[in-house]
Amino acid sequence: MSGVHYKFSSKLGYDVVTFHGHSISLADLKRQIMARERLKVANCDLQILKAETSEEYSDDAQIPKNVSVIVKRVPARATSQNEPVRGTSKATPNLAEANAAEEDKIKAMMIQSCRYYEPL
Repeated sequence: MSGVHYKFSSKLGYDVVTFHGHSISLADLKRQIMARERLKVANCDLQILKAETSEEYSDDAQIPKNVSVIVKRVPARATSQNEPVRGTSKATPNLAEANAAEEDKIKAMMIQSCRYYEPL
């Protein structure tokens, strides 16, 4: 049986993932490490680095047997800071140029001012 020695960057010692063959795909290695460490797929993703060079393996890489890797946990998906949290519109109508009565403009302004504070 072949094996890949892996270690989380915060740990001192290496653990071994065993497999059959000369190499293992990166996806299979991540899956086996997550199963061994009891990590949930929804919470995090794993970044696999070569222990000697600290170079990250690409997604389609084959990892040869008897190699040492460093594993880092990263967030599952990063959310962009520019995206709105809810399905809100980025553009707000210009009430000053609207062709409406003054009372209607004030009513629309009051609705717009508290629209983002409404509970989900």
